[in-house]
Amino acid sequence: MDNLTHTFVGLGVGELVQRSLAPEPDDACQRTRHRLLLTACAAASNFPDLDLFLTHLLPAPLGYLLHHRGHTHTLLYTLPQALLLLAMLWLLWPNARQLLRTSRTARLGLGLAIGLGFLLHLSMDFLNSYGIHPLYPFDPRWFYGDLVFIVEPVFWVAFGVPLALAIPRRALRLLALAVLGLFLLGATLRSYLDWFSFGGLLVIGAAIAALRITRMQSRRALALAALVCVGFIAVQGGTSSLGRARVEAALRGIDPSARVLDVAMTGFPAQPLCWSFVAIEENAVQGTYRVRRGELNLAPGLLPACPAAFSEPQAAGTAVPGVALASSWQGSIGTLRTLARSDCHVNAWLRFARMPAVDADVASDLRYSATPRGNFTAMDVPAQRSAPCEGVPRWGYPRADLLGPAVQ
Repeated sequence: MDNLTHTFVGLGVGELVQRSLAPEPDDACQRTRHRLLLTACAAASNFPDLDLFLTHLLPAPLGYLLHHRGHTHTLLYTLPQALLLLAMLWLLWPNARQLLRTSRTARLGLGLAIGLGFLLHLSMDFLNSYGIHPLYPFDPRWFYGDLVFIVEPVFWVAFGVPLALAIPRRALRLLALAVLGLFLLGATLRSYLDWFSFGGLLVIGAAIAALRITRMQSRRALALAALVCVGFIAVQGGTSSLGRARVEAALRGIDPSARVLDVAMTGFPAQPLCWSFVAIEENAVQGTYRVRRGELNLAPGLLPACPAAFSEPQAAGTAVPGVALASSWQGSIGTLRTLARSDCHVNAWLRFARMPAVDADVASDLRYSATPRGNFTAMDVPAQRSAPCEGVPRWGYPRADLLGPAVQ
């Protein structure tokens, strides 16, 4: 997820922890604990992304691909990160240090805030199609949620509204709510959201705001925000599974001789019915594999069109209603395996690539061929050979099923 979403959710969960604990004996200590728990949870919810400072350890694009969402995004390495964050708060915040010495409740709250913050980061990064490998070094495999878009306004509204209403000054409260509302309206007018999603987000925000206003000192609005997020993720899980089954059925109908290896699903923002997908198929008889991009509308009769800003250009329908194919790339399995064995840079790159399009000149992961900044995974294969090829993290190969003996 993006760091603004990590921050909103971290602040919201920190506030929920604060309101769930017994108050401190005096107002000064209570204020210090409040600030400490929100700061700790928001910081922990962003802390693993400090791995961006490690991306220079390998030449581009390998440094970013293999070190972002790398070691700091594993369960094993959350412990030293949590201890480092705790040490920083202890050393740099004298009032918090004094409070923690005297208050068992504050110590409990800080432990919960930091622990939940790190778990939130890993969990939310799991939700999209980029993936994480949280069990390394015990299990080097990547795990992909394929559930939500990387910038998801449902999370912004769910936690942003109660956080905005908690701002002490009325003018700043109204400004924060207005900025959030204008952002949603602008996204809708620019076709990043549809009007159904815009209306749904307004209803969610209004319900949480009403509960927050009527229960000023209660944690109920924040609990409702968390419930909305969990419910949205559950809905996305169901529609993602349904969508993947429809995509696989469409591909089998087009080429019965091919075997579908994987389908990477990406939901449209705040719209469970609309998805983009990238699928990879293997034809073992021909010695080829194919990567296809497409778009899915799970209810074309109810929703005539998905938001245009994320729609695939020139997508053509298939025999399965709602499944449209936009583009495809076909490559040789033999060439892919030869490069994996003979070129250490391609081999390293394949520790990231889930939808590889690889030939002797260029390697690119087609999950990202439609991003506004181009495909950040693209690697010039001949040019890369002059760079050193050391210190490559030992992540599992997402396409080990296609590479076979080349990576064993």
